Amino acid sequence: LGPAREEGERRSVDVSPVVQRGEGKRREEAAAAARRILIETRGSSRPSPVVTMHPGFAIGLVFLGCCSNVVFLESLVRDFPGCGNIVTFGQFLFIALEGLIFQAHFLTKPRAIPLRNYFVMVSMFFLVSVVNNYALNFNIPMPLHMIFRSGSLIANMVLGIIILKKRYPVTKYISIVLISLGIFICMFVSAKQVSSHTSVSDDGSNSAFIQWLIGVAMLTFALFMSARMGIFQETLYKQYGKHSKEALFYNHFLPLPAFILFASDIYNHGILFSQSRERV
Repeated sequence: LGPAREEGERRSVDVSPVVQRGEGKRREEAAAAARRILIETRGSSRPSPVVTMHPGFAIGLVFLGCCSNVVFLESLVRDFPGCGNIVTFGQFLFIALEGLIFQAHFLTKPRAIPLRNYFVMVSMFFLVSVVNNYALNFNIPMPLHMIFRSGSLIANMVLGIIILKKRYPVTKYISIVLISLGIFICMFVSAKQVSSHTSVSDDGSNSAFIQWLIGVAMLTFALFMSARMGIFQETLYKQYGKHSKEALFYNHFLPLPAFILFASDIYNHGILFSQSRERV
């Protein structure tokens, strides 16, 4: 058994360099094939042009769009109180049609995020949009509407602490306190204006001020619901990647059937819009 064992060990020692040389050769061939594929791919594909935009131009477009939107919305609300539903419907319809053509390619483009997740996001987004615009029917002036909606940082921080267990530096807490103080000052001035122009009914109830309180409560609800939607959207982007254009389309396309609930109001205000006089 001794000579046979020594012979077997000698053969295994002699074979191992051969095996190593064979593995090394296969690795070199695989690396060469990978290099060829990479060279062919680089030669066949052309780099896509990168379109850049100056930050000042982008900021100008944002301010121009927001300011013009507020001016025309305030003009509509002044002449046609209660037109929030038709304004919301027009917004959803326009963005849905644009996304249907250029983003979803008439629903032929596959989705990156499952549809069931969009239904949850759409429910919150639809509710926030309707409540925000409908609050204008409750003696909410446009400046207060704008400033109140800018308080989303407060709601985001509060829900971030409660739901995501986040912790922020002291400077951010100080910033939130200052923003909250500004919103409360604006609310106080708006409440004084409502109270000064209030007509007290026969039973002594202050109906206009109560409507104003309901409008503020609606804006507060929409503010925190919007922050909750942002947290849900953030978790989706972490799981499936950021697909903002796809989310924008489905957030406006899927809720369109829900506007049937406001069909009569939308129709009546459409008639009022068509009968309005042209302004020079």
